[in-house]
Amino acid sequence: MEHITLNGRVALVTGAARRIGACIARTLHAAGMNLALHHRHSAPAAAALAAELTAQRPGSVTLLAADLQDAARLAGLIDATLAAFGRLDALVNNASSFYPTPIGSTTEAQWDELFASNLKAPFFLAQAAAPALRATRGAIVNLVDIHAGPPMPRHTVYCMAKAGMAMLTRSLALELAPDVRVNGVAPGAILWPEAGAGSAAQAAILARVPLGRLGNPDDIARTVLFLLRDAPYVTGQVLAVDGGRSLSM
Repeated sequence: MEHITLNGRVALVTGAARRIGACIARTLHAAGMNLALHHRHSAPAAAALAAELTAQRPGSVTLLAADLQDAARLAGLIDATLAAFGRLDALVNNASSFYPTPIGSTTEAQWDELFASNLKAPFFLAQAAAPALRATRGAIVNLVDIHAGPPMPRHTVYCMAKAGMAMLTRSLALELAPDVRVNGVAPGAILWPEAGAGSAAQAAILARVPLGRLGNPDDIARTVLFLLRDAPYVTGQVLAVDGGRSLSM
């Protein structure tokens, strides 16, 4: 099987300080990659993660802070990654805002925030990264959502943005071929929202998952690693990692 050697290669991971982003960062770092770890408000968690990974391999991590709603800052994240490591091999668009926007009470500010993190920033980061990724024949992985297809009640704006991200994945795969591969990962029930979900709601969701259980961040991180390292002939695909839930949505 053809593999892509990741030792010494460089990935920029957005939203890398906590939860799924931190798991992706640890997984890619363990595979030999150097990392630019982006965060917005989670500076202590980002610093702790950077210290953990740097202790394992000195000089392998740089921290980048930015609000992805500020489009003027996005190209600077790519520039800072190149300044730190001299190359860019992978862009992982993981950062995501997520909350309900019921019809009748949704604000323009909510629309702007959800579209910024889930669609606008991934597009402009990819555009800024494209020359560097072409030079290294690198790859982009976008964290989509199974609700980019069947919508989630009360989350219209989020679902719209993720549907756009799925199309962005397929479109960029054509635009950047043959030098850059672009794929997506669509998580299902992996982590409950930090705001919490009632036990009845959780049970109802898991009842619709054929594998009958919650997934975990490692499931997503290993899939990102697969797309970067083990899938050199895969591009333009959005891979559902959902325990089969999308079969019956």
